[in-house]
Amino acid sequence: MASPATTQTVGPLDTLRFDASGPPQIAGVVADHLRLLGARTEGAAGHGDAAAGHIALTGDGFAPAHAVTGWGSPAGEPVNGLADEATVQAATGVMAVHGRRDGVPRGLAADYTATATAVLTVQGLLAGLVGQARGGTASRQVTTGADRAGLLTVSQYFAATGADEGEAAELAPGGPPFTSAEGLLFELETLDPGDWAAFWRALKAPADAIRAGWRPFQFRYATACAPFPAALHAVTRAHPLERIRRAAAHSGAEVCVLRTLAERAAEHDGAAPWSLRLLEPRLLEPRHPEPGPEPEPARGSADRTSGPTPARPLAGLTVLEAGRRIQAPLAAHLLGLLGADVIRIEPPGGDPLRGMPPACSGISARWLALNRGKQAVEIDIKTAADRRRLREMAAGADVFLHNWAPGKASELGLDADDLARVNPALVYAYTSGWADRLDDAPMGTDFMVQARTGVGEAVRPQGEPPAPSLMTLLDVLGGLHGAEAVLAGLLLRARTGHGVRVDSSLLGAADTLTAPALRRAARGEHPRRPAGFRHPQRTADGWIAPTDACAAAATAYDLRELSTEDALSQLRSHGLAATAVTTDLAALHHDPRFAGSISRDAHGAPAVPDPWSFR
Repeated sequence: MASPATTQTVGPLDTLRFDASGPPQIAGVVADHLRLLGARTEGAAGHGDAAAGHIALTGDGFAPAHAVTGWGSPAGEPVNGLADEATVQAATGVMAVHGRRDGVPRGLAADYTATATAVLTVQGLLAGLVGQARGGTASRQVTTGADRAGLLTVSQYFAATGADEGEAAELAPGGPPFTSAEGLLFELETLDPGDWAAFWRALKAPADAIRAGWRPFQFRYATACAPFPAALHAVTRAHPLERIRRAAAHSGAEVCVLRTLAERAAEHDGAAPWSLRLLEPRLLEPRHPEPGPEPEPARGSADRTSGPTPARPLAGLTVLEAGRRIQAPLAAHLLGLLGADVIRIEPPGGDPLRGMPPACSGISARWLALNRGKQAVEIDIKTAADRRRLREMAAGADVFLHNWAPGKASELGLDADDLARVNPALVYAYTSGWADRLDDAPMGTDFMVQARTGVGEAVRPQGEPPAPSLMTLLDVLGGLHGAEAVLAGLLLRARTGHGVRVDSSLLGAADTLTAPALRRAARGEHPRRPAGFRHPQRTADGWIAPTDACAAAATAYDLRELSTEDALSQLRSHGLAATAVTTDLAALHHDPRFAGSISRDAHGAPAVPDPWSFR
């Protein structure tokens, strides 16, 4: 039978042109991604330090697509003190979450909310073009802001503050990386408590410390901190790295020594953060024949009666999501916000993470942050009958999205070529850890990718030991890249008539986040920010964060005996911009900087606003 095969790479924005201006940290990333997707421009992006960015995409018969972006929403003049990366991190709770490991709020030295804003802006532009290509009315403009992007990045942590119960693990300072006898910093990863215990027993760690350490280690993805017993850190300091690696190999755990930005810059292959490949017909026998008839080929749901609107450009499209944890579920969540019908593929009994504490009305608050509004179907992919059922569902879908372990889809007969046999128009999306780009890659989890790619250096300034953030930076940014890749695939499908395979990864997210630091390293400059960068200042009742431009001058003032309100007034009287640091995420509900934008879902869990507005 005629079957699709993966063929040439093409750009969904080929023949289109763009202009981009605005804050360089946002507009520069937007321009980079638009170029990588095929669009062209004659000028440089990110001119000056304007509060609002303007992006225009034109050409090939599309109505012009416009985006306005900046630090606050609506984008434009600084809103309630939100004037740059530092103040957005402070207000949205990013500093509070990232600082949990240290016990005090700390800013990320990388431009995290700006990067997220840029990716969301590209998503909005792509979504508008997809809606046009499907016959919908063109939106005149999409607006994004770093304030809403910042809220999205902390949405899981924020959701937990509205739960009916407390956290399952203590919120207290502490966490990796660990240190070897030679002074080498390394990350440890395992998802299995037996492997955890075997690793520490091999290093002769005290039994009570092994038992006490597992729970904070297991929940660090949820809590952004891991208060281990001090004995565990002492144990690794007593052993050379080679001995630690042998213990990991024996137990099934993995270790990864923290790489520097200079090392990452030296090996960086310059690849885009995602890849798109057309699927074209060819003769190919099924690799995984199973009993029962094959589903009839289909063309997706592009011709359904529920069509796109400016605010919901993906309305009428169906996304099948077989994802766990954060990366793929967040990507599908964003597609749902854009109007797609999202159907989660869950194992028999449902996704076990639905029950992860703390809960709202019996459902995990963190799970709701990524999965509210989705339908769910239980599929046992280990059985031939349910794999046939999944292929039948894919025959009528537009997107199949998963983040299974490498090679699993092929083993199950559910890879791109397999599903494209029954739906040649399918956009097949795989969100992975490494995208097969590194030969010596460890386990593809957030903290291991941070360790391997130099993110541990990028997020902390000079004078501090490198340490991956325990905020799930790359899982979230990887989810944003995954949605961006799917939207690019949908546009490419609309322009070519072919199905598309799209791949995105945590590695691609890390490269986007660290790109400015990698460029500094490649030029021979110090890649890290100066000592004290984005450290907020203490007041009598809290913390304030000056803008990056005002931070050096603000340190001349002792604010420790002033209230936060008075401290801000004093700085403003001297022409210095700053904002209060959110230290309790529950307070975001009543924060005037986000008035009217935060709500609760049907289960009572706090919900952040959509990251785009269309008009």
